[in-house]
Amino acid sequence: MRLLMAYLKSIRKFLFMLFICILIFAAVFSLYDLPVEAVVYGALLSFVIMLICGISDYIKFIKKHKNLSELEADIAISIERLGTAKNQIEQDYIDLIKALFKDKQEYIAKSDRKRSDMLDYYTLWVHQIKTPIAAMRLILQNNETEEYHELQAQLFKIEQYVEMVMAYLRVGSDSTDFLLKEYELEDMVKQTVRKYAPMFIRKKISVKLGQLKYKVLTDEKWLCFAIEQILSNAIKYTNKGYILIDTENETTLVISDTGIGISPEDLPRICEKGFTGYNGRTDKRASGIGLYLTKQILTKLGHRISFESQIGKGTKVRIDMDSSKY
Repeated sequence: MRLLMAYLKSIRKFLFMLFICILIFAAVFSLYDLPVEAVVYGALLSFVIMLICGISDYIKFIKKHKNLSELEADIAISIERLGTAKNQIEQDYIDLIKALFKDKQEYIAKSDRKRSDMLDYYTLWVHQIKTPIAAMRLILQNNETEEYHELQAQLFKIEQYVEMVMAYLRVGSDSTDFLLKEYELEDMVKQTVRKYAPMFIRKKISVKLGQLKYKVLTDEKWLCFAIEQILSNAIKYTNKGYILIDTENETTLVISDTGIGISPEDLPRICEKGFTGYNGRTDKRASGIGLYLTKQILTKLGHRISFESQIGKGTKVRIDMDSSKY
């Protein structure tokens, strides 16, 4: 019915002219006192012919609409199925679409080249900056002073920021280096905890590991990065108590802390890009990028992240890795 109304609307001028012509013919017939049967017969014959032509034209209209609807899904890839024009106006529209498509393809190619150059530059930058970081660690080991632990902590943060730069660039690209296979969840958690061991010791926070002896289908490098971001936040906003890493239903990793918690109004937005919330405004160093990257990475892996928190009682983060649910 919607297509029929659209078709009738497209030929409304023609229908109006047809109605005027019928009135003119009826007036002429009446002026010459022709029999009514002749008028009715002529009008009926004209109506049948026009009905047949209208049905044929309507079928063509439906086919063209279907073709354009199917083309809409592939328009970003190809415009070969545009078909031929029925008149000059349609040809002008086709030429306009082709020009826009060509311009878009050139713009995409140019953007891809710029992004590729930027990714190459930052990849080189990351490899280069690792050298002075490693050198500073060696200097600190040979000259342990009162500031040793503080400098070690700051170096660790620098390494985190460097990793976030690469993750930010790669997660937004069309190509990824995901390698999905079964990994031991306990091994991934333990290597992440070992990496953050100095931070746990520095803040005097204990870490508890629950039942983690399960295999999960994921990418080890990227899931570890996501866990690191969650642990980093947990350590940052936990001043006393502990962090518990456990599982639910074998495929759901749960990271709980006894920190300051997240306000209810901030919970729905904590994974938005650049959003820092009340806690972030208190801690001026918060960037609002860590959890955004975490959400993007987990989504690409087919995992789901959810949060549960109470002010002053802590936060619980769940990573559901059962992709069969989604």
